[in-house]
Amino acid sequence: MKRLLIIISLIAGAIVSSFASDSPKREFRGAWLHIIGQSQYQGKNTEQNKEYIRRQLDRLKEAGCNAVIFQVRPTADAMYESDIEPWTAWLAGRRGKAPATPWDPMEFTIREAHERGMEFHAWLNPYRVTSNPKEVLPIDHISHRHPERFVKFNGQTFFDPAYPENRDYICDVVADITRRYDVDAIHIDDYFYPYPANGQKFQNDKMSYDRFGGTMPRNDWRRHNVDLLIEQLHKTIRATKPWVRFGVSPFGIWRNKASDPRGSNSSGLQNYDDLYADVLLWADKGWVDYLAPQLYWTLDMKAAPSRHLAHWWNDHVNPKVQLYIGQDTKRTMDTPDPKAKRPNELGTKIGLSRSLPNVKGNVWWHGYWVTDNYKGVLDSLAVNYQADPALPPAWGDASRRPAAPSGLKLETTSDGVWLSWSPARTVPGQPGALPAGVKPGAKVSVPAKGEDVVRYGIYIFFPDEEADIDTPGTLTLLTPHSRVKVADSAEEATRLRFAVTALDRMNRESAPATISIHK
Repeated sequence: MKRLLIIISLIAGAIVSSFASDSPKREFRGAWLHIIGQSQYQGKNTEQNKEYIRRQLDRLKEAGCNAVIFQVRPTADAMYESDIEPWTAWLAGRRGKAPATPWDPMEFTIREAHERGMEFHAWLNPYRVTSNPKEVLPIDHISHRHPERFVKFNGQTFFDPAYPENRDYICDVVADITRRYDVDAIHIDDYFYPYPANGQKFQNDKMSYDRFGGTMPRNDWRRHNVDLLIEQLHKTIRATKPWVRFGVSPFGIWRNKASDPRGSNSSGLQNYDDLYADVLLWADKGWVDYLAPQLYWTLDMKAAPSRHLAHWWNDHVNPKVQLYIGQDTKRTMDTPDPKAKRPNELGTKIGLSRSLPNVKGNVWWHGYWVTDNYKGVLDSLAVNYQADPALPPAWGDASRRPAAPSGLKLETTSDGVWLSWSPARTVPGQPGALPAGVKPGAKVSVPAKGEDVVRYGIYIFFPDEEADIDTPGTLTLLTPHSRVKVADSAEEATRLRFAVTALDRMNRESAPATISIHK
């Protein structure tokens, strides 16, 4: 956005020799789009829902987001075509009811996200089966077939984490999604053992503890049950598609310092003690690829100051695991920041996340507040804080990079100047390679790999500006296409230099290929 404005100034005759940007070149900028409790999907037909999803993604892209975390399994149900679980009630109004016009919402949203150069993270809740006492489950639902494997608490039904069969079942669902869909990540949220309710902690697992607990203290046994699921999910995803990441967005407090010297200066509910989720262990074991702790509080809230907690997570999560901060959009925009003399906390929270060396980005809860431009949040992100596109952080073996694009061309047509290049069909170290016996130009179906080139980065450099793709603000576009419009006329493109890089499924970037038009 900023660079395009500079181009306009350049065309108008302004002399621009450099460009500075406050935002980093690489930053995770995600947004959660939930379906649970969202009646707008039920109230639309298929085409209206497709247009609604397109609109959400367009608005998130306008806000500078490069990833959508889309809820596909809120309560042991499916926002996609599944042979394992029933259609979600949040799509067609009743659990198990297919949409009147057949379509696959997850497949559609993946395609539309990738079309916009955005990642798609499939968001699942692992244990929850119902969200309220009034929900009616299909007669053949697994909780009816195997009631002994489920527990009830606060009017809700949950998978009992103690049962190996439940872990296998949940991993079967994840393997099915990972295998059949072009997801960039599997994402689970903060619901492990049920949250305390009405002043009471969950205690409804005596039967499974008597069967499986052995000599372990009950709370340690519960944590161990969750550990087993996290480890098995990690192994399941790696065995299915090694490049698909596994991320968790835990509650924002691991433990309070009053409970553990390593804990944070806070006094709220604790992952470790109340939800039986030892998040730091998962990071240390390498079972997760990223964590996005939900720091949904204000900067200086007494019980849970997000300013302090951001530092705490930065200092305590294994740096091999990428760390993003989950931000409450509404609370952030509702709360003034008098210390910084700002009308809200948005700029301070983003600045804080960028100042911490192990924090690699932010995730906005929820995305609908962003797309609705609540109190101008979309405008602020689009103009001030996420104006320049950013690559999501890379992961995996950094020495394995795609080959640089080849065959760059600039073509002037009646509708503008187009930049094109040869589509990548190769893996690193094999430029131009095709499977044995396949002729050039033939359409082939090659098994997907982490090294596959799936997107391209388009960079623009001004006169006398070094063509350095690591300079923040020079990235202008992320696209899956190998031909893009870069100017309305040759006059606009004159004196500019363009660079194109290839990115693989792990966001590893090639060296740039450059081209320019000279008068």
